[in-house]
Amino acid sequence: MKLSLLLFQALLLSIVSNKAFAQSPMVAADLRTEFIENPIGIDEIHPRLLWRLEDKRTGARQTAYRILVGTDSSQLLTATANAWDSDWVKSSKSLVTYQGKSLEPFTKYFWTVKVVDQNGKESVQSKVASFETALIDSKNWKGAWIADGHDVDLKPAPYFRKEFEAKRKIKSARAYIAVAGLYELSLNGEKVGNHRLDPMYTRFDRRTLYVTHDVTARVKSGKNAIGILLGNGWYNHQSTAVWYFDKAPWRNRPAFCMDLRITYDDGSTETISTDKTWKTSLSPVIFNSIYTAEHYDARQEQPGWNTIDFNASAWKDVIYRASPSPNIVAQVLHPIRNVEEIKTKKIRKLNDTTYVFDLSRNISGVSQLKVSGPSGTVIRLKHGERLYANGHVDISNIDPHYRPRDNSDPFQTDIVILSGKGEERFMPHFNYKGFQYVEVTSSTPLQLTPENLTGYFMHSDVPPVGTFKSSNETLNKILAATNNAYLSNLFGYPTDCPQREKNGWTGDAQIAIETGLYSFDGITIYEKWMADHRDEQQPNGVLPSIIPTGGWGYEWGNGPDWTSTIAIIPWNIYLFYGDTKILADNYENMKRYVDYIDYTYPTSLTTWGLGDWVPVKSVSPVELTSTSYYYADASILAKIARILNKEDDHNKYNALAEKIKKAFNEKYLNKEKGIYATGLQTELSVPLYWGLVPDEFKEHVAANLAKRVEADNFHLDVGLLGQKAILNALADNGYADVAYKIAAQETYPSWGWWIKNGATTLYENWDINAQHDISLNHIMFGEIGAWIYKALAGIKPDAENPGFSNIILNPTFPTTLQHVESSYNSVSGLIQSSWSRKGKTITYTVTIPANTTATFHIPQFRNLKLYMEKKEVKEKEMKLEAGRYRFIWK
Repeated sequence: MKLSLLLFQALLLSIVSNKAFAQSPMVAADLRTEFIENPIGIDEIHPRLLWRLEDKRTGARQTAYRILVGTDSSQLLTATANAWDSDWVKSSKSLVTYQGKSLEPFTKYFWTVKVVDQNGKESVQSKVASFETALIDSKNWKGAWIADGHDVDLKPAPYFRKEFEAKRKIKSARAYIAVAGLYELSLNGEKVGNHRLDPMYTRFDRRTLYVTHDVTARVKSGKNAIGILLGNGWYNHQSTAVWYFDKAPWRNRPAFCMDLRITYDDGSTETISTDKTWKTSLSPVIFNSIYTAEHYDARQEQPGWNTIDFNASAWKDVIYRASPSPNIVAQVLHPIRNVEEIKTKKIRKLNDTTYVFDLSRNISGVSQLKVSGPSGTVIRLKHGERLYANGHVDISNIDPHYRPRDNSDPFQTDIVILSGKGEERFMPHFNYKGFQYVEVTSSTPLQLTPENLTGYFMHSDVPPVGTFKSSNETLNKILAATNNAYLSNLFGYPTDCPQREKNGWTGDAQIAIETGLYSFDGITIYEKWMADHRDEQQPNGVLPSIIPTGGWGYEWGNGPDWTSTIAIIPWNIYLFYGDTKILADNYENMKRYVDYIDYTYPTSLTTWGLGDWVPVKSVSPVELTSTSYYYADASILAKIARILNKEDDHNKYNALAEKIKKAFNEKYLNKEKGIYATGLQTELSVPLYWGLVPDEFKEHVAANLAKRVEADNFHLDVGLLGQKAILNALADNGYADVAYKIAAQETYPSWGWWIKNGATTLYENWDINAQHDISLNHIMFGEIGAWIYKALAGIKPDAENPGFSNIILNPTFPTTLQHVESSYNSVSGLIQSSWSRKGKTITYTVTIPANTTATFHIPQFRNLKLYMEKKEVKEKEMKLEAGRYRFIWK
């Protein structure tokens, strides 16, 4: 009997082992919903589900997938799904739209995926991921919109509180909060979450965002207290500046609507909502402006205001308010956070009441002051990027557009009044700034040390996806400064600068889109921002130059060189992520925009735009640059029409693009000389980059561009639009060494000149001594960040196979650069591209992730032969499967 049992166990073990042996080593990993890991609070009824494949075998690829979605995670492990079983689908796709049963609100769904590899072997099941729906439909809101009833010009921020009792054991609790303005939520005396500046800025009268919080750990059985502090944000802009946000049509005193939905262990639910039972009072935040600063009077603190033990008998009744917009939608994106803590590196005492703190790098964010002093002591924290010769903070480079009515709201200057109750801490709730230095001035002498002030780098907390390191340390610092500038200008929408404006300038964003996507996973921010575009577009197709806007920008600064964001942003998101949703969502808006230009400029040449903004010295025709962007818009629109199976539109806009190209070349191309206009850097590089140069003239024009650069001593002579084009135009047309000479320059004018002069972010002007346009934290000259990945690492998306399902490998090897190490964690997996030079020998190593391929455009070197695994390669182009490859030229 014992022997039979042993034989049976051995047979069972053999069967299990054989089955395990037959399984594929491929596995789906990094499961995300709507591009976020295990999100809660989504409204999307057909969410996108995506994964990456882990498999290091050469040629590894997915041939089929099966997705299971259900409300019971344990059932998924037995291949049972009560919401959606996709069954086996023959496809290499790893981005799939949910097509199951209608999703229910307030419900957590679990999902998993199995795949089949190239040998027909089935993988093990992936780890279980989840997503949780929120309200889905506005009819599911129970709360009312409430406010404190004060006038828009009242400065102190309002508190709100509500006590409630949870009478049973709690299983889970979610807070859904929609706000016109900004908010901080607390439960039982503790702040909920680590988000900053929620909800994100929108056109408030057309779209209002709500945020979902998991507050299960904060709600307890028995008595509880909810606390809300509301800030103005962009909704109630009390500061004055040239963009007239104080006159925005939506402007009002902040208001909010909230549902706290509790699910008990017995399955019952209870919702605590905003209504007339809530109470309100003014807070110690006596002034807050997203644009300028925050003022805080600690003497007006109400200890315990957000706890159950607080006596709120002196608090006032709230009032009901109309919803700020008819469109209340879930905020599903990477939130703003205090991402990095930065200690003070240097401190200088100017006198008994004045100290200057130096973080030794330029950031966007806030400072936190920790200090003790007598009650009534007034402390001013002035934030800036520069110092005067006498050591005081100089903000003259960042405040020229501020138009204060009086001196009560100093620019980038927090004001704190101490309570005198021991050590006090202050960090703004509803503001951020751009700064490196903080000048702290007190009304009474204080002894301060570096430990009294800490900086926090704030931005949308998008995951990093790109890495790069080379033998040129200046180039490495340029990329680091570019990334710092990019993040400093990402606050739920892309901005131009974090201090002077905080505006969503479209031109800066279209320039920096590739730079951002190579270094960071930013799709959630851009999808939100394109919704802002749709909200702001006029019926005739016109877009403003800043988005969102309170009304400014429809008559200045827009035009195809700036507001081509409507086409360029979605197109690049498609290239990098392979997702057509952003194309479909914005297609009609692109059409209206292009149709407007076509109607307004029947000659196909347009002078609408700002032109090559902040050039070094030479000025190119606005018509040349704006028409180039108009051509780009029409070309992109034609491509998107074909992708979306709109063939008539494809033909229409393809014909329009050809018409623009013909008119452009008839006016600007000198066929004999091979130049455009007068042959300036911008005039040659922009047509090359955007594809306006006829094939038979490309070689001649590119050669003339290289000669022009040489005549300019391999330095830049471009503005905003020219710098987007020049490095790419050179490297893509056989002049990679010339492009690198420009990129690696360390004398004026160049990116390296900034670095050599201490820059840790990118500047707004090539001339660091300029009298205007001299913000020290701008992203508009940031194309070099993308070019480093495209040209030096050679990693490019393929328009025919987007989302890096096929990778274009086109590395260049400048003769004065010794090595490059780079990686890009694409939506399809980790791509690695590195090379080194030793004497005349060049070694290039590349890793192609599972389920992708690559097209390797092989550089040709005179007197050098190419070998792969000791076998000579004579082709000029190779198709590579997934795997790791090593090439040697010698």
